[in-house]
Amino acid sequence: MPTYNAPLRDMKFVMEEVLNVGQLTEYEKFAEADTETLDAILEQSAKFTSEVLAPLNAVGDHEGCVRHPDGSVTTPTGFKEAYQQVVEGGMMGLAQDPEYGGMGMPGVWHIAAGEMQSAANMAFAMYPGLTNGAIKAIEIGGSDAQKQTYLPKMISGEWTGTMNLTEPHCGTDLGMLKTKAVPNSDGSYKITGQKIFISAGEHDMSDNIIHLCLARIEGAPAGVKGISLFIVPKFKLDADGNPAERNTVTCGSIEEKMGIHGNSTCVMNYDEAEGYLIGEENKGLRVMFVMMNRARLDVGMQGLAQSEVAYQNAASYAKDRTQGRALTGPKNEDGPADPIIVHPDVRRMLMETKAFNEGGRALVYWSALLEDLEGVHADEKFREKADDYLGLLTPVIKGYLTDMAMKTTIDCQQIFGGHGFIEEWGMSQFVRDTRIALIYEGANGVQALDLVGRKLARNGGRALMTLNAEIDAFLKENGDNEKLAEFMTGLKDAKDKLTQGTMWLMQNGMSNPNNAGAGSVDYMHMMGLTSLAYMWAMMGVTAQKAIDDGSNEDFYPNKIITGRYFMLRMLPMMDAHLAKIKTGAEPVMALEAAAF
Repeated sequence: MPTYNAPLRDMKFVMEEVLNVGQLTEYEKFAEADTETLDAILEQSAKFTSEVLAPLNAVGDHEGCVRHPDGSVTTPTGFKEAYQQVVEGGMMGLAQDPEYGGMGMPGVWHIAAGEMQSAANMAFAMYPGLTNGAIKAIEIGGSDAQKQTYLPKMISGEWTGTMNLTEPHCGTDLGMLKTKAVPNSDGSYKITGQKIFISAGEHDMSDNIIHLCLARIEGAPAGVKGISLFIVPKFKLDADGNPAERNTVTCGSIEEKMGIHGNSTCVMNYDEAEGYLIGEENKGLRVMFVMMNRARLDVGMQGLAQSEVAYQNAASYAKDRTQGRALTGPKNEDGPADPIIVHPDVRRMLMETKAFNEGGRALVYWSALLEDLEGVHADEKFREKADDYLGLLTPVIKGYLTDMAMKTTIDCQQIFGGHGFIEEWGMSQFVRDTRIALIYEGANGVQALDLVGRKLARNGGRALMTLNAEIDAFLKENGDNEKLAEFMTGLKDAKDKLTQGTMWLMQNGMSNPNNAGAGSVDYMHMMGLTSLAYMWAMMGVTAQKAIDDGSNEDFYPNKIITGRYFMLRMLPMMDAHLAKIKTGAEPVMALEAAAF
């Protein structure tokens, strides 16, 4: 059975040494977020995920969720008890507002704990993950009364939450949704319609489920300008705020899925269910998209997490499995064969996964730290920069990281050879579970279009110009470090090629939008590679300084070796992506539709 152990040394290296999350204690909001508390929380999360969640991962995959004739759903064996530990441990409230019962710790801590849960058991982690998204939406758009009614129970974990967007006839194009809302005399609404692909839509782990549902009020404008957001609880609340009468929102079926079987992905039927408007009429997407942008960062983290657990098991297998002899001569002279980790192609797959995981982790944590700082920093220009970076990087983190995670989990499965195709080894589950991350919260092609079509041009391109200036300043400060010459050269070259890709799209995308569309995914990958190059350069500087200061811990030279692999073996993909962008739309669009 696969295992998982949180990579605490690397997590702490990124958070404490590279990003200096301790700086957050300078602000009143995070005054108690000291290193000692962080380490304790990480250790607690690591223990819970390795000992409780990881053993349930295969259970959830094999058993799945079961819908009963009355519409109720039972989660896999052990899930309900594990979720109760989440509630009792206060894990749901780690980064939530203390006014409503949260601990008020930094979001970067939350993303690290979330990585552990997703790596150990992605299907399970989606239940609290979706609740966090629903909490965010109510915080942003809810009235004071709605916040007081719902947030304390959701932050404690007693109630869970969902997002209800997609309908059978409309996915990304939400302007086509048909779910309708009819006003009642008491200010509530009757919600009628059907939603599909609703993760955690029905289950047995919490006392109530708070659905956030997009619907169109009768008479509202067509398209996206007429969409409102509603709270629709599974159980209506009595005068004391406790679950009472069953609402008429039910699970019609559980989707038969490729992966994440332990999560109840439901078809939800709304039959004049009682709902309550969040925010203004016809302004629901404003709230929902803030919540979705947060969710997209979490999905990027999910891809990274699956790549990490796949890597851990593949590395362990490669050191144990014997087959063939090293090309340079036997390494295991007393045995009939060498462990497969001696073979360069196995090393290639492991190194690529390791380099991606560690660079991706730094990027995800950096974005979470920027979000924390944006909320507390005194300098308006810094807050502006943080917001710009988050807008620019969100589609990259969601799209590039999950695209790459799909590749690396398959590579790790490949290391197992035929055993990787056999379910008992668990590698198939990692591949199948990872696959959804490329699709939901906006398919990766949509993320690429968002990056090229909206985020690049936002505020006159200020975000990318600011990031380029930051990279230039970093290179100026560290460019003379001969020990890290490959890091600095690689970063500069990546930035220059990204600039070439940007200029080509600017010059050719306006005249023919298909040019931008055809090159958007390649550009997203260029942005991802450049972002990871920046992360690796920062990690290289930190690791080299520790070595120069006399550390004899193997961790630091190993970090340099891994970073060199990224710079020398992965970053050259920039050339291929740039070449494809410059071909434009013609080879993509030349074939007539009827010929397909």
